[in-house]
Amino acid sequence: MAQDFLSVITPNTDLTVADFDGGHGPGEASTNFATGDLRRKYNFGDRVSEVAIAQDPFFRFLSKVAKKPVDDPQFKWVEKRPSFHKRYAYPIAFSNDNSTWVETLDGTDITTQLDTYESSSSTVYVKMAGDYDNRGNIQNVYGNSSGNNITIGANNTTPKFYLPGQLIKINFAAAAGGSVGSYALCRIDEGGVSEQTGSSSYDSESTADAMVLKCTVIKTKDAGDDYIAGTSSAALAADTVSTSSIAGSLELTRSYVVGTAFKEGSGYPETWKDQPYSTNIGQTQIWKTSMAMTNTARATSLKYDANEWARIWKEKLIEHKWDLETSLLFGSQSSGQIAGVAYTQGAVDYITQYGNQFSLSISTKTADDFLDDMSNLLDPRYNQATSTLFFCNTAVYNWMHKLGGYFKNNLEISSNFRADLALTGKKKVFGVDISTFSTPYGDMNVARNIHLDGTPVKMLGINMKNCAWRPLVGNGINRDTSVYVGVQTLENSGVDRRVDLILTEGGMEWQLAESHAIWT
Repeated sequence: MAQDFLSVITPNTDLTVADFDGGHGPGEASTNFATGDLRRKYNFGDRVSEVAIAQDPFFRFLSKVAKKPVDDPQFKWVEKRPSFHKRYAYPIAFSNDNSTWVETLDGTDITTQLDTYESSSSTVYVKMAGDYDNRGNIQNVYGNSSGNNITIGANNTTPKFYLPGQLIKINFAAAAGGSVGSYALCRIDEGGVSEQTGSSSYDSESTADAMVLKCTVIKTKDAGDDYIAGTSSAALAADTVSTSSIAGSLELTRSYVVGTAFKEGSGYPETWKDQPYSTNIGQTQIWKTSMAMTNTARATSLKYDANEWARIWKEKLIEHKWDLETSLLFGSQSSGQIAGVAYTQGAVDYITQYGNQFSLSISTKTADDFLDDMSNLLDPRYNQATSTLFFCNTAVYNWMHKLGGYFKNNLEISSNFRADLALTGKKKVFGVDISTFSTPYGDMNVARNIHLDGTPVKMLGINMKNCAWRPLVGNGINRDTSVYVGVQTLENSGVDRRVDLILTEGGMEWQLAESHAIWT
């Protein structure tokens, strides 16, 4: 396919022929473009991705499914994170009177109302703290404690969704750091924002925000379950939230809203609304590749490739696309502070700073370990995205095929038997070879990307719905990949040579860091 395309765009012998060569009329698809008039620009934005498809799979997919022109070299976008699965918080202290607070549940100073229900004395005060920024519902990202780590009780993490009439569930365990043994159920009577005080480890921020709830105990915990589940008696380690499994660790400690309950004939309840939007900014970058040759060299017929200009023209187009692919993988965003040159954001830098981070050593990584990674990445309470494409280096590509094919080739018991990680098929998507692996968390679509060879990056999991290629297009000027023919010729410079220019100006948009992952 790539070779056919290259044969189409090869300059023909008459370098002054404009537009179509072959008599195609308006509206007809031409398959015989000439390079055309000198100094004429040809837009290759929709066709450059056809070149050398297997070498540059990431740019290929961007061009096909995630291309959104932009009319400003510095552009913004809005990210939206829903809150329906985030009505949780961490119980960090208890009180009988809203004065003396118990922060360490060690079996001796436990709040008695959570042990025994008495209709005349069933009020308890609970202090709740959050671990995500309520200005956009921005959450911690697994394995990433440097980019946007949010500690429990930090500024702007106050859980604002608590309302009178709601029921909350609080998990307890029989030992420090233990699994859930029982739970208490409470109905919220009143709620108010309070600054947390004391010597608890939750005071890692200068101001720790929490919500104090006045509750009626509806169901008591079991006697002897004197510790908050999933935590030690010294309190939850706030700085490890970003490295904890939701299902295996955080869920044990979290307290969720589990419905509402009201009196017969009562009026409508209070309400709340979240703020799910946050903004981000991107930057375009300019790529240039020139092709220059003296007219004497152009006129010389050579062995093997008689037309040296035509050969160079093909190679330079591939070279330009190669540069696009590598920049969009490894670039780091800057808006012109470095010698006036602007750079766009690459996948590796973005995901390393803000996305999920996992480790992958093919000598020690097992299928079970890898499925744990997938469980953390694709937890529906954490990441709602389902359009992830995995790009891996050659070693991991081979490792996954060996792991996925082992069962099929050696351990197949019957036609109904299937392994948890199994190679189920191969296909071409937009011309890119894709291997499909079946897992308990859905099919993994994996493509080999040779640009990751020789780097610390073993694999990238990129959600194609949450990234975009943004070529600069505005005021009738298209800065997507274009070829400017004859930018310097004998006629316009006095130099006996011809220079063509390939130019691209565009940038990357990255959204929802929690939907992207990197394995190193």
